[in-house]
Amino acid sequence: MKFREAVCDATRLAMEKDSSVFVIGVGIIDPRKVWGTLSGIREQFGDRRFIEVGLAEDALTGVSVGAATHGLRPIIVHHRIDFVLLTMNQLINHAAKWSEMFGRQQSVPLVVRAVVGRGWGNGPQHTQSLHALFSHVPGLKAVVPTNPTDAKGLLLAAIEDDGPVIYIEHRWLHEDDAPVPPGYYVTPLGKAAVVRTGTDATIAAVGPMVAEAMKAAAALEQTGLSAEVLDMRTLRPLDSDTVIQSVVKTGRLVVAEGDWSPCSVGGEIVARVAEQALSALKAAPVRIMWPDICVPSSQTIEAKFYPGAREIQNAVMSVCNHYSQGQTIQNTVKKFDGPF
Repeated sequence: MKFREAVCDATRLAMEKDSSVFVIGVGIIDPRKVWGTLSGIREQFGDRRFIEVGLAEDALTGVSVGAATHGLRPIIVHHRIDFVLLTMNQLINHAAKWSEMFGRQQSVPLVVRAVVGRGWGNGPQHTQSLHALFSHVPGLKAVVPTNPTDAKGLLLAAIEDDGPVIYIEHRWLHEDDAPVPPGYYVTPLGKAAVVRTGTDATIAAVGPMVAEAMKAAAALEQTGLSAEVLDMRTLRPLDSDTVIQSVVKTGRLVVAEGDWSPCSVGGEIVARVAEQALSALKAAPVRIMWPDICVPSSQTIEAKFYPGAREIQNAVMSVCNHYSQGQTIQNTVKKFDGPF
């Protein structure tokens, strides 16, 4: 099953199981159906549960928060995560805080699907990730699936959850294909996955950087280094225990995340390791993240902007102080020196 098909399957299964689940968004009735992630949903469930609304993100979120407080389970779909910024008052001040403000007597079971991507030429306002922004707020969970199995399981878990969850999916993953269990199942929120075991260094990766980390780990194996790769999957709650257990074993940490470094989830991972397992570290942790500038529009500049497997491989070699004969190590801090 492709990633996009897994998202669609999860949506269908949730709506068949629970009549309170409905889909709402702007442009979701477009024939492309949000890259195929909603194919057939409107036809099966009708316009009462598949609701196209006008271009008013804040209003549709307010409607959804109200619906959630009255026992429904909305799934809001945004073609870009950047559009969620227009809903922050409803999402942060109301949905995330509602249960605590009223003594947990009322819940807000709301899912926000927010698509991330690159290569569109849409630049600073349409190509952000904003992981840390949505992971900062108590009462709001944040998940980032990286494969079809978790795309389905995490979405079903998010729909089942009694609080608001933002489900951040990367468009580049939509065509990824992998075996997906049939039927209804959930991937627990707040639990990272060890997707490759290793002994020399831990690579804690988020989103598409998991695939880049796996490429780097395969290349490192050819140089005699064994890297353990973690797929963080959930950013809030963040699974510190799995990271720390891995670092205690390997003694080294590289964090790979497709987002900016200041005040980031990657920085939070490093901070928790420093607080709870500093003595286990044999080298200073390294973060492989975006340079601290706006996302460029030019595809030529994009090639310089985004780090990947090579930067991760170099970072692991650096923290392991491992150089094969004839090899040189590049600076692990990704820099951007071109015009913008």
